[in-house]
Amino acid sequence: MTKQAFVLSLALMLMSTTLVPAQEIPAGTVLPLMCNTTLDSATSRRGQKIAAKLMQSVPLSSKESIPTGARVDGEVVDVEQPSGGGTARIVIRFDRVVAAGKEFRIDAGLRALASMQDVFEAQLPVGTFDDYGTSPSDWTTVQIGGAAVYHGDGTIRRAMEIIGHTPELGTAVGNLQPDVARGCPPQPDFDARQQALWLFSPWACGVYGFDDLSVVRRPQGAGLEGAIELSSPSRFKIRAGSGWLLQVVTVPPQK
Repeated sequence: MTKQAFVLSLALMLMSTTLVPAQEIPAGTVLPLMCNTTLDSATSRRGQKIAAKLMQSVPLSSKESIPTGARVDGEVVDVEQPSGGGTARIVIRFDRVVAAGKEFRIDAGLRALASMQDVFEAQLPVGTFDDYGTSPSDWTTVQIGGAAVYHGDGTIRRAMEIIGHTPELGTAVGNLQPDVARGCPPQPDFDARQQALWLFSPWACGVYGFDDLSVVRRPQGAGLEGAIELSSPSRFKIRAGSGWLLQVVTVPPQK
């Protein structure tokens, strides 16, 4: 093989393994994640990379979806832990989803965050210890936020009202429901869409399993789309294994 032929072959090989850019995830799409990186207001630093994975397949259209296990990349963009005490804060941004050779650029806000312990408990059956010996298909579990999942008939319920369904163990599909008091107002353009919710209730909003930790909600159009700010009166740590319910936001047009 000549040198020119080798260089051409190498270039073609590199092109074939390059991620396909310019894919789009529609605004309003929910992305249920498990974060594999621990965030600590005292030790995390600006620029720290954040690794997460998609925990349930997310449909994009009748023919396309993002598969379970897709990689989601993020970064710490600001962190503050006053040495003399006071409010601690971390600002992060998830900006890329990578799956099956495709790359999706995103700006995503945070709808709900759950501790590693809450994620674990949402996968266990309720009731007596004897329930653990039954088949998982017979279990009743409780989603983060309080919705009941009856795996026997595949329904998700608020009291006796069916509000979603579970195609298989560890998945949930339903329409988002607002919780204004916790910071999630109605979204007329998106709430009628069936979403992948993983272990979260349709109305899950805010923080679960963390004392005094809160999501700082900013008004749309403030120029902070895709920036997720978390704050607490004291040092806080979000361990790897936490659950995140992101929602892709509308990005204002560039001027």
